[in-house]
Amino acid sequence: MRRTVAIGDPQAPLATFFAVLDRHGLRKNDRVAPDVQLVVMGDYFDWGTPEQAEKAGADALELLEWLVSHDEDEVVLIVGNHDLGRVGELSSFDDESFGRARRDALVIYGALADAAHAAFTRRWPELPTAELAARDFSSFNTKQRDLVTALLRAGRFHLAWAPADDLLMLHAGVTAPQLARLGIDPNSGARAIAAMLDRKLADAVKAWPGPPARLAIPGIHRPGHSTTGEGDGMLYHRAALEPKARRFDPRDLPRGLAQAIGHVRDKKSRELLGDEWTDGEPPQDGILRHLVTDGAMVRYARGLPERVDPSKATMLFLDAGMNHVAPEKYDVFRLDDLRR
Repeated sequence: MRRTVAIGDPQAPLATFFAVLDRHGLRKNDRVAPDVQLVVMGDYFDWGTPEQAEKAGADALELLEWLVSHDEDEVVLIVGNHDLGRVGELSSFDDESFGRARRDALVIYGALADAAHAAFTRRWPELPTAELAARDFSSFNTKQRDLVTALLRAGRFHLAWAPADDLLMLHAGVTAPQLARLGIDPNSGARAIAAMLDRKLADAVKAWPGPPARLAIPGIHRPGHSTTGEGDGMLYHRAALEPKARRFDPRDLPRGLAQAIGHVRDKKSRELLGDEWTDGEPPQDGILRHLVTDGAMVRYARGLPERVDPSKATMLFLDAGMNHVAPEKYDVFRLDDLRR
């Protein structure tokens, strides 16, 4: 019997990712340890400074190739917004054209002049903002898109995965209203929800002709564009005190279900949830966090909950900022540590 272990977004040098695995005893002879099933929470690409972009692109490609060389009972791959960006916002770029777009973006990124940003999107309408080219998709190359496309076609990426019927694992979480709009019963259990979300992904991939066409998942994921703005949907959103585009009200999380997500570090969560809903601690990378709500009260705090209360909704935050903390201080999530 393999033990299930999940690791937050691997947006870090390849050596750092392997050091984290080694620190937790999750790798043996350059493979995932034989008694481990490793779940990786999505966002395999894009980290570091502009000067690190080439290395970041190469490292991310090598990491994803290493992960997919394992069988699925060894490694489960959750898909994130940066990954779908390769077949969304970046679907029509080649290496040369993206290099030019990125150089343009670096010149004006952070500029206050609206005219500069407008000029950028007129030249590169596939991208909603210069920030995406300068930072969010900074390490793109076409080999990444080829691999993402192949993994989507093979059904190797998951929108959601459930190791138990009360625990749903996905990149950024899902609310009860979102599930209802998709025709999914929020009370149907994690395995049923994961299967139905994966079916939505499979249907979208089947209908998609492939690059240069952009992959969208109806009701779930919309890539960004200069005419429609930044991408939106459940792979982008974050829990917030003031919900709006790319934000959700945590009180809408389905009760009776725990969700483990990546996507958001502690600092950002604290900014969005505010003092009213957080524990008052300063932001810290390297640690897991959790949020609990009964539909009225919301509490966000460090560590795992003492136990999962089936009358409440629980969210576990696994993205601990891998590129911002020493590997020996980076926590991973072990399913056996979650007390029910």
